[in-house]
Amino acid sequence: MADAAHTPAAGGPELERRAAVAELLRDRGPLLVVSGLGSPTYDLAAAGDHERNFYLWGAMGGAAMIGLGLALAQPEVPVLVLTGDGEQLMGLGALATVAARRPRNLAIVVLDNRLYAETGMQASHTGLGTDLAGVAAACGLAWTERLDSPQALPALRARIHRCEGPGLATLRIAQTEPPRVMPSRDGVANKLRFRAALGLRGI
Repeated sequence: MADAAHTPAAGGPELERRAAVAELLRDRGPLLVVSGLGSPTYDLAAAGDHERNFYLWGAMGGAAMIGLGLALAQPEVPVLVLTGDGEQLMGLGALATVAARRPRNLAIVVLDNRLYAETGMQASHTGLGTDLAGVAAACGLAWTERLDSPQALPALRARIHRCEGPGLATLRIAQTEPPRVMPSRDGVANKLRFRAALGLRGI
């Protein structure tokens, strides 16, 4: 049963995206993080490059599914998918599959600025009424939240590490575009580094 949560009103409180991501990653321990393409990847890198970060430079709509596979393969390790509203809108069907497989160690956090920032700041569907937390709840995820206050972030961080999922939180973030912080775009090097962090070798 998904948690009840309010829907922030248009023009309501907003979070600063870089500060919110930094708070979620504080004292991260063994946390594995998959970032969706574009701004979430820049935000993750800005919080500090880490061998347990897996940056997506493409495959729009695929972040949740990659996180699902990772969570199933590493069931004792908390997995966070950090993505944007545009990316998650393209992968709505993934939420039904996540709910069907029910990995307790998977959490999806959507940085929702109601915009397609990578293609020119056009309004996304979440700015036109689509409620991603509501969609996730209807799919059957164990919990959903809608957050617009920095005071709520420590509890969300703790929930991610307690592995109560699968769950999804939408963070209502300000419609700003901070300077890009670019991690390596070498896909092979990123993959090998991530595998090594998990104690895996080879291709």
